[in-house]
Amino acid sequence: MRLSGKTALVTGSTSGIGLAIACALAREGANLVLNGFGDHASAVAQVSALGADTMHSAADMRRPEEIGAMMAAAAQRYGGVDIVVNNAGIQHTAPVEAFPVDKWDDILAINLTSAFHTTRLALPSMRERGWGRIVNVASVHGLVASAHKSAYVAAKHGLVGFTKTVALETAGQPITCNAICPGWVLTPLVEKQIEARAAADGIGIDEATQMMLREKQPSGQFVAADELAALVAFLCGDAARQVRGAIWNMDGGWVAQ
Repeated sequence: MRLSGKTALVTGSTSGIGLAIACALAREGANLVLNGFGDHASAVAQVSALGADTMHSAADMRRPEEIGAMMAAAAQRYGGVDIVVNNAGIQHTAPVEAFPVDKWDDILAINLTSAFHTTRLALPSMRERGWGRIVNVASVHGLVASAHKSAYVAAKHGLVGFTKTVALETAGQPITCNAICPGWVLTPLVEKQIEARAAADGIGIDEATQMMLREKQPSGQFVAADELAALVAFLCGDAARQVRGAIWNMDGGWVAQ
């Protein structure tokens, strides 16, 4: 197992993409620090069943002090965090002039600033141990924009820029930092957007789904969470040691248009 003896933190990992990533890293032998709300007991059980020593933190990614406590708890249990996957994210849609200020602040805090905090806290240990992997889950919206998603697009573009900067600052060591940019993935966040589209247009869920895919994703298919997880596992392995500052889109052709 390629990651035996390593410890991975995956934020926003009690369901969806984050949980799929946690499972993929567990299969490679890593210990796992899960983070998120909801039914964390089920997520812990699922990852532990793959043989991983697993802990969970309910740290609120909007709050630096809670992120710090999570990182300290991981260090106390495992000696440090070798792999950081910044996956936590939320969404809200509205025109700029009607965008709620509190929603803007929360999206920037969770989708962007939390990655700064986990990274700054993990890097000293990575440098000391001489190995590290940071993978930021950005989005095609870190490369292109869509109307009514100003906060999300701003945060994801910021995460792409942050990724490149960290990659340059760690280029002289066996520490890599890369970002992945998924297109449409059928997660609870996307399901809400489909439901809103169906309600607004007075159509069924299936029709709304196909309309959304046709508009953006030429493959006409959702990206699977397991496919993204396999990409993250690759980026954490030795074969990707010279992949640095890459912004890797997996989007069914979205940004090729």
